[in-house]
Amino acid sequence: MWFYWIIMPAAWLVWHLAFRIKVIGRENLIRDRGFVLAPNHISAIDPVFVVISRFWGRPMLILAKEELFHINRLLSWAWRNVGLVCVRRGKGDAAMLEQVVEQVRGGRGALIFPEGTRTKDGNLGRLKSGAFVIAAEAGVDIIPCRVIYKGGRMRVFGRCTVVFGKPIPAQKLTLGEPRSAARLRECKALLTEELERLLEENRQYL
Repeated sequence: MWFYWIIMPAAWLVWHLAFRIKVIGRENLIRDRGFVLAPNHISAIDPVFVVISRFWGRPMLILAKEELFHINRLLSWAWRNVGLVCVRRGKGDAAMLEQVVEQVRGGRGALIFPEGTRTKDGNLGRLKSGAFVIAAEAGVDIIPCRVIYKGGRMRVFGRCTVVFGKPIPAQKLTLGEPRSAARLRECKALLTEELERLLEENRQYL
């Protein structure tokens, strides 16, 4: 992970020069155990804003779409060395899921965009199951996170506000055995409610 500790300070500096970044609720971040960090997704560079807003602590796993790993070998190497994990969407990569669950259970954080893709209008999209399955299997909390761009979309030299909400306890995220579709819907509704609340409470930054 030596590459991570080189690139992080550089990214922090570049992003603070190019954007006005405000962080709210950093005290809600978990320091002593694994977690799933679940932000909304508007821009391709959302992960950078979230990671540098957290900044300190053990590098997180960052679940990322497979296409990012097919650009070229150098970028694939860089992605893996800053914590990106290749997600083959729709292919049921059980081995990848098991590895992520094991590391999160062992104390590492995972950054997962529960919408699975960016939303064109900036509104919260329909949540997918991955973040909840990983949190339930690892027995960890989910931290809701709202990324808010001034004017509704990312602009260079614009304002980006990253809001970390209070963790949703692992006890509220159990899915049962076998996994219950009804419980999964309840968990999705709970996170959706928290993400929408974070936007309403910070709408002045929109």
